[in-house]
Amino acid sequence: MAATAPPRPHGTAVPRVPRRIPLPVTVAAWAVPVMVIGQFALIAGVPVLIALTETLRRVPDRAARRAAALVAAAFAAPLTVWLTRDDGAPSLSKDMHPGFLALIVAASAVFLVTLHLRRPGPPGPPGRGGRRRRPWRSPPPGRSR
Repeated sequence: MAATAPPRPHGTAVPRVPRRIPLPVTVAAWAVPVMVIGQFALIAGVPVLIALTETLRRVPDRAARRAAALVAAAFAAPLTVWLTRDDGAPSLSKDMHPGFLALIVAASAVFLVTLHLRRPGPPGPPGRGGRRRRPWRSPPPGRSR
């Protein structure tokens, strides 16, 4: 017989596990390369700013913070060139060198990989020596871990 969960009283919700990475950061991180490749480079500045500020404020992972700063720096370089040039194209997408486009997409890929990597979560209950260890198989009879 399959084990089932005990019934909950009406109106109670299943407790939600807090997200390690906030949803706006994830959405903005995916939007940057899509918008740059889709020739909306100037509007892609909005997700770059969202990803950078929210990552610096809410994500404790240093690698994710560095990757967000890398995306912002990669985006700032062609934006600065476009803004300071007198004879530039009317659009950032038209004025951007394909190397800058590749750099922004590569930096965004690094950022996405750092966001989606599995990192150790918070430590386990106190008094157990940190994170609780769950073996993938039980030890052989007569032996303990």
